[in-house]
Amino acid sequence: MSHDHLSYEQLPPRARRRLALASLLRSAVVAVAIVVGYFVLPMTKLQAAEAGVLVAGITVVALLLAWQIREITRSPYPRIRAAGALATSVPLFLIIFATSYYLMDQSQEGQFTEPLNRLDSLYFTVTVFATVGFGDIAPVSQAARIVAILQMIGDLAIIGLAARSLFNAVQRGLERRGE
Repeated sequence: MSHDHLSYEQLPPRARRRLALASLLRSAVVAVAIVVGYFVLPMTKLQAAEAGVLVAGITVVALLLAWQIREITRSPYPRIRAAGALATSVPLFLIIFATSYYLMDQSQEGQFTEPLNRLDSLYFTVTVFATVGFGDIAPVSQAARIVAILQMIGDLAIIGLAARSLFNAVQRGLERRGE
């Protein structure tokens, strides 16, 4: 039975749990697929185009966020849709930078304080995202530092601008429903 005409708060508790669980599972499957893809897809032929990978990846994330914002405003349950959007966009954003760091290090030694494998690249990406910066891996070359700067700016943008845009989309979706 469809409850699309009801607000989330008006739904029976069982329907709310089902919606939230479905969104959580969908987001988890997408996030796991992104991470698994990062670890298993071959990247050797991409090394010559490492800068293009970063630009294309950031473009994909921006387009994905724009599409998700539009869908949130149209969704009968915009809060759930927004949570799912963040849960898929952030892992994709992080994997794009991890891929860039990995390809940079594979194409030329000495980009970082130590050689990076895929796990090391993801680890470095997450430490930058979380602003932890343990200092065990650091960019050494100018190119690696530029990419790290771009990630830091992107981190702020995805946390601030994307979260704000998603919040505004939820508000518009709720207003459209008269809530």
